[in-house]
Order: sequence, then C-alpha cells, then structure tokens
Amino acid sequence: MLEMIKELCALPGISGRENAVREYIIEKIKDYAEYSVDPLGNLIVFKKGKNPAKNKVMIDAHMDEVGFIITSIDSEGFLRFEKVGGIDTRVFAGRTVRVGEKAVCGVFGIKPIHMLEKSSEADMPKADELYIDIGAKSKEEAAEYVRPGDMAWFADGFAEFGNGFIKSKALDDRVGCAMLIEMIRSELEYDAWFSFSVQEEIGTRGAQTAAFTIDPDYAIVVETTTAADISGVKDEKRVCICGEGGAVSFMDRSTLYGRELFDRAFEVAERDGIKCQTKTLVAGGNNAGAIHKSRGGVKTLAISVPCRYLHSPGCVIKYDDALESLRLVKAMAEEFAKW
Repeated sequence: MLEMIKELCALPGISGRENAVREYIIEKIKDYAEYSVDPLGNLIVFKKGKNPAKNKVMIDAHMDEVGFIITSIDSEGFLRFEKVGGIDTRVFAGRTVRVGEKAVCGVFGIKPIHMLEKSSEADMPKADELYIDIGAKSKEEAAEYVRPGDMAWFADGFAEFGNGFIKSKALDDRVGCAMLIEMIRSELEYDAWFSFSVQEEIGTRGAQTAAFTIDPDYAIVVETTTAADISGVKDEKRVCICGEGGAVSFMDRSTLYGRELFDRAFEVAERDGIKCQTKTLVAGGNNAGAIHKSRGGVKTLAISVPCRYLHSPGCVIKYDDALESLRLVKAMAEEFAKW
C-alpha cells in the first residue's frame, strides 16, 4: 500500500480535475469489482463479498486535493490564480508548482522583503498579491503553455523519514484512496459499495451525488484529519496524535456522529487489538456532512489518519496509522453489514 500512496500522491488532481487519479484507481481495481463513473466524476464500485450483506455499506474516500486554478496571464507573462480549497497563504509563497496540461514548472512569486515598507515586513501577503512565475517573458509566450482554467498543483515530492513517517502533497486524501483500493483487491466477508468521490475540498459535492446513487444504510468516511501533535500545542488542542492509530470523530463542523456508532468503533478496536483514538476537537468537516443527510438519512462514521501540516505541500503521516486505520475500516464495514 505504501507504493500506491506514493503513486497516488504524485498524480495531479485538484477539485474538479480528478481524471488522472480516477484512471489510476480504475487500473488497480478493474479486475476485482464492478464500477461506473457518474456524471460528476465519482467512481462508484461494487465489490462482491463471500456473503450478502444485511445492510448496504458505503465506504468513501475523496480523490481531489487542494490546489490552484489559473485565472489570467498578465502582460509580463506571470500567472494570476485562485485557490481551490482551503489553503493557508503562508504555506505556498516561494513553493514550486506544476501548471497546466503540459505540467510546466512554476514558482510562487512575491515582492522581495527589501522592497517592502518597514511597517509591512511582518505582514502576511494576501493571495491576490502573489503570482506564479513560469519563466515566460511575455503574455504571448506564457499562453503557449498555459491558459485560464488550467490547474496548478504543488510539486513537492514524496519522502520517507524519521521513524515510519512519510511526507507528500495530497496525502489528504490519497491515503484514503489507497486504503479503499486495498480493500477492493482483497477478499471481503460481505458485499460492499465504495465511492471515490470528487470535489470534497470545495464543499463535499461529489459525496452528495454518490450517496444518493448508492443509497446506503451505513457509511464509513475514510479521511485524514489535522494532527497538531507539534511543538507548543498541548492536551486536546493536539486533536489527534501520529502513531496512535486512526482518529474517530464524535463531531465536526458538518456532522454530529451517532453515539452508538462512535462507541462501537472503540469496542471493535479493543476486541481486535486495533490502535485508535478520539478526534478531540470540533473542527473541520468531510464527506460525512453530505452523506449522512442523503435521501432518508445514513448512519455515518468517520475514521481519519492523523496528518500534520494538512493542505500543504508537505503533509505528514505515520504509515502505521494508515495500516491501523485500514484494519478498523475493514472491521467496521463487517459490523455494519451484519448489524
């Protein structure tokens, strides 16, 4: 699975432009399950298990990543852009990106500090003060490689470091996609439905249509979530901790999770010797927000891999947390199928 995470993270796929990710996943699962692609771009998969399921279970991970979309080219050949998804401006000034269908190299440019007024040196730049430099000398030259509507994505590479850590752009949520691929390629106890959804980062749009199509009784959202186990952060403000297994949510900004499902996840984890932890901060949101309100309502659980520096070029997870999260997702899918 580690190699799949690496390959998935290398692919471009901002919200609404998930084609390369979807094609990769289809290649990996086409011989193991039935699949279809809906009009919005969600990849919906049915995997036959050894037994029919009493309840229909949907397991979801989103394919899209945060990034940028080109809005215009100025007279000097610099690219103007808008953010796609929630990205803190502090994480991309000076970073390398790839832009457009030709994946040309670009760098986020910013006015140098010696050109600033003394009173402005400590101010964070606004996104509209930045631009992408692809080395073009004019608008006409830049237009040979890039046009408005093209996507741009972080170009930072994948690396393993420390005691079992990995870093890359797009770990949110390509690690979840890799976990679902692993399940589809394995033997399952019960029939299961999977959705590789689009446009999560701009409002959980794909999950809304995928859940309507599948019409599940239960859903498991497989995600990453903020791990603030870093210097200067204490207690519950750490949200979750790398190395302690998957984080199970009781509430976030879009979903109040059923207590029965939340408790059952910890009971199953204890029974099966699976590492897991509580997400201790009510913050953020994910596809559960759309799925649990679909049709007549869906009982939904979120299991997330702790991730430091979320929505940045250098997201960081501990690989063992992905393995433990996968164990818990598999176990809970079986629980929900027969509950």
